[in-house]
Amino acid sequence: MIMSRIEAPRDEATGNPAGNLIDRLRDGLPADAVLTDPDVTASYANDMASFCPAGAPAAVVLPRTVEEVQHVMRVATELRVPVVPQGARTGLSGGANTSEGCIALSLTRMDRILEISPVDRIAVVEPGVVNAVLSRAVDEHGLYYPPDPSSWETCTIGGNIGTASGGLCCVKYGVTAEYVLGLDVVLADGRLMSTGRRTAKGVAGYDLTRLFVGSEGSLGIVVRAVLALRPKPPAQLVLAAEFASAAAACDAVCRIMAGGHVPSLLELMDRTTVKAVNDLARMGLPETTEALLLAAFDTPDPAADLAAVAALCEAAGATQVVPADDAAESELLLQARRMSLVALEAVKGTTMIDDVCVPRSRLGEMLEGVERIAEKYRLTIGVCAHAGDGNTHPTVCFDALDPDESARARESFDEIMALGLELGGTITGEHGVGVLKKEWLARELGPVGLEMQRAVKQVFDPLGILNPGKLF
Repeated sequence: MIMSRIEAPRDEATGNPAGNLIDRLRDGLPADAVLTDPDVTASYANDMASFCPAGAPAAVVLPRTVEEVQHVMRVATELRVPVVPQGARTGLSGGANTSEGCIALSLTRMDRILEISPVDRIAVVEPGVVNAVLSRAVDEHGLYYPPDPSSWETCTIGGNIGTASGGLCCVKYGVTAEYVLGLDVVLADGRLMSTGRRTAKGVAGYDLTRLFVGSEGSLGIVVRAVLALRPKPPAQLVLAAEFASAAAACDAVCRIMAGGHVPSLLELMDRTTVKAVNDLARMGLPETTEALLLAAFDTPDPAADLAAVAALCEAAGATQVVPADDAAESELLLQARRMSLVALEAVKGTTMIDDVCVPRSRLGEMLEGVERIAEKYRLTIGVCAHAGDGNTHPTVCFDALDPDESARARESFDEIMALGLELGGTITGEHGVGVLKKEWLARELGPVGLEMQRAVKQVFDPLGILNPGKLF
């Protein structure tokens, strides 16, 4: 249905698409902004997800200005050519994968930080700004931009907005959506729309800003964002607690949250993940543990908070609790956690990274279920999790050159998502739907919910040219 809406009008004599797409694009863009070499454009076809098909783009466009983005969308609308918006392509759901004959619209050259205001506590940025670059820039002003995906050194703010990404700090500070105050968006027909505000409060009209956050480029192209900032917190201290079972570690998580504590980080690594990190980087993590829990506080007296959490971990059955002595030791532990997904990929060469979020009270059941699924399909599945908000990342390790193992990997992935829904969870807490989870989005939303989502898409993109084939 989508492809029939975006089919380009054709010249009656030649049967070719009306006009010349490349020439039309170049009419309003610098010479170096349009790439057509197939060897080059092929490198823009995929993000980091497995099992997600991609087509060959007709061109890759790298604009530097809002006007250039508008030009691209006007040409695309006139010629009915699909457009796939892209950031750094670090996504894990196929949301940035190109479709056959599309324009891959890479926004990485729009990478300016336009404003940092300590008084208003906002930053105004273009979509290609790298998360870590923004974080370091606001830090110089005594401010803090909390969202910190594991790929924060390379992922872009536009991509973070597109997938409503999270990170390690979500348990205290929330996800990207909590920090997007306003947006400038180029619509499918090339018009520019502003949403939201730069004020601390504002409730005028429907919240269209939140509508675009997490829309995966299917409603419009974000070209500017107003982001909320916080005062820079004190340096955090981290505690590591070892457990003889994942269930005991999850019990500790429940005790910590029920006790009213507000950690800046509460992360879990199962034994498979711990071993993978040690194998890759010789981190010296305790491989005798079944689950390693990391808790951190960035309060004025983090040592006292960690002591209280240590007591709760011991009450839940922790076999050892070791608080970090200083910020350097704390950072070493966090580096081990950030390395988890890369380390698991090294186990077999290929991974499918799930992103199932469940109520914290069901976290133990989720981990036990994943272990059963790993045994059933004879696979290595490591779990690292933002335990404080119930967001698990079961990571299926497999050999992509082995057809049988690849098939079992895909089946286990689906079974993990089904388990998450059975436990009252969601199929994605921060990675998005993209191509990988389209079928599961329909199951989670139900027929009425899916109908309403499609109706919203129709309003903003009546021709279906924006990131077609994604979400639903």
